[in-house]
Amino acid sequence: MTVRSPTAPPTAPPGRPAPRDSWTRRFNQLLVLAGLEPFRLLHTARTLPVYLRNYRTYRRLQDGPTPPDFPVTRHVPMLHDRTASAGRRGAYFHQDLLVARRILERRPERHVDIGSRIDGFVAHVALFREIEVLDIRPMSERIPNIVFRQVDFMQEDQPLVSYCDSVSCLHALEHFGLGRYGDPVDPAGHLKGFRNLHRILRMGGTCYLSVPMGPQRTEFDSQRVFSLDYLLRMVAEDFRLERFSYVDDGGALHENVALGPELVATDCGCTLGCAILELVKVR
Repeated sequence: MTVRSPTAPPTAPPGRPAPRDSWTRRFNQLLVLAGLEPFRLLHTARTLPVYLRNYRTYRRLQDGPTPPDFPVTRHVPMLHDRTASAGRRGAYFHQDLLVARRILERRPERHVDIGSRIDGFVAHVALFREIEVLDIRPMSERIPNIVFRQVDFMQEDQPLVSYCDSVSCLHALEHFGLGRYGDPVDPAGHLKGFRNLHRILRMGGTCYLSVPMGPQRTEFDSQRVFSLDYLLRMVAEDFRLERFSYVDDGGALHENVALGPELVATDCGCTLGCAILELVKVR
């Protein structure tokens, strides 16, 4: 597999310009960095009266000739749960369940994960089988069915070659080389990491890859966002795309989508969606 140099990465095609943050969003981000969350404070102001009213009702109903079985001893306001939805939507929720289901169906001999969430996808898989996890961050806990190794997966001499028949990297590759998790800063970090995904996998093995999808850009030092055209060209040399799914900007999953030129050109209509690729190593 060929990886282009940091000075000449695969270029994104001309297309929709990357979205620009509004001044209100930038100002809000600065306040959050300073420890202030204005939108959360606004929500608190709206829901606090409901909390106080409910508390007074609860105490009134508890009043009686005998002490209550569960006296109120402290206040722990959960103001933001009051308007939350019971359903969970979003990229992590959908991708974790989808790929865990695929692994359960395929039953690979050895599955290795690179940098995905331990408390999400990895935990789902560990419920029914062993999973090996490589991550640049340390992990001190010992968890049944999780075999952990601390590894910089951008390193050129990554020793695990044709090691497994199944590998996953979910919402992780976009961070490689940005320094967010203590990794070395490298504009080609995502390409080096992708090369190692290819190296670790046996011929005919399956790679599950998910990354943010939309007009191509870097949101430093958070993440890269991949255009779908760039992503498909990046994987085409050595992999066959077996299935494509995505999570749209609204958090809804679109599973096993047939890609056409319009969807590719528009990044499936996403500004910040999530592309989920199921790839088979063919070279």
